[in-house]
Amino acid sequence: MVRTPLTPEERERGERLGRLLRAARGERSMTAVAAEAGISAETLRKIETGRAPTPAFFTVAALAGALGLSMDELVGRCAPAMA
Repeated sequence: MVRTPLTPEERERGERLGRLLRAARGERSMTAVAAEAGISAETLRKIETGRAPTPAFFTVAALAGALGLSMDELVGRCAPAMA
């Protein structure tokens, strides 16, 4: 299956998500947060660094739960600003 290239906006949204998750993780280890969310530390690393800019909904939901973030907050802070 060939994947459609991401738009610059999609890549930027993924980078915003990664920065938000990294900030929310604070001093907690990547391994501990990933384990609590039920994902691998490598997956979390890819999301935080923007190398996985479009993670699955359930992955994002699990991370939000592990970090004490609401999905509304994530959407609000990751969606592009409306002009």
